[in-house]
Amino acid sequence: MSPPSKQDIDETSESAAATNATEDSPYMPPKVWQWIVDENSNKFATLNRPTAGPRSEKDLPVGKHALQLYSLATPNGQKVTILLEELLELGIQEADYDAWLVDIMNQDQFTTGFCKVNPNSKIPALMDYTDKEKPVRVFESGAMLLYLSEKFGGAFVPPEHRQQVLNWIFWQMGAAPYLGGGFGHFFAYAKEKQQYPIDRFTMEAKRQLDLLNNVLKDQAYVACGEYTLADIAIWPWYGRLVLGYLYEGSKEFLNVDEEYPHVIRWAKEIATRKAVQRGIIVNKSWGTDGQLPNRHDASDFDGIIDAKL
Repeated sequence: MSPPSKQDIDETSESAAATNATEDSPYMPPKVWQWIVDENSNKFATLNRPTAGPRSEKDLPVGKHALQLYSLATPNGQKVTILLEELLELGIQEADYDAWLVDIMNQDQFTTGFCKVNPNSKIPALMDYTDKEKPVRVFESGAMLLYLSEKFGGAFVPPEHRQQVLNWIFWQMGAAPYLGGGFGHFFAYAKEKQQYPIDRFTMEAKRQLDLLNNVLKDQAYVACGEYTLADIAIWPWYGRLVLGYLYEGSKEFLNVDEEYPHVIRWAKEIATRKAVQRGIIVNKSWGTDGQLPNRHDASDFDGIIDAKL
């Protein structure tokens, strides 16, 4: 499906929208929405389409381990690599993995190979070849966290706190789109700054931070008094946000230091974990604070983590 140009817009819909527009509301939706690509709107504008499925033919690489991860070091990708590194830190060698960089700007997520693992074309995507006759595909980062935890004996999900851990994982999966796709998009990525969407999503981002701050005021970690899968799910989004690593200028804009001290305490503590420090640089190919585009062995971190710290 090719995008129509501005000249291809249905004249009837366009004129109807113009007729209904006012000075206070300059945009009125047409009767039938049409997809128009404005390549100047932001750097991700050409990636999304209103249709699903592959756009090119390419198989995914497969390494030496049973677990094959195809990802990028965004918060959703970091959840999974942090957990895998935490499992290895526990001495679970069966959790060793190959992690392959998916360059979303190059549209790697729309290849036939990637779409076979995740038909939604979003990172991360995971294949488990433990049973080579019946390999398991896993997509959606929250599903991956639960799959890997259950595969390795319920790691980071204390039985007595299991429901609380699940509550917070599902909260994160439902809440983060407001933070990333809402606040992050309009505050950091949209070409033009618009007050209404920034105000709307800033209010929700601050409400979510206030919620976490209230919870962390009374306990060390989000779900209970110990580090769990819930913290692994939430930290790459909200922890890195309050530490100033997600969106330039957002820490000051959200008044983090003044309003959310308990979230900052929690975020800083988790940031000191060795597995977290390794996990956040896997499938990272930008920036100056450590990069590991592809990861196949623990020795791949040699020299990178030391330099980063």
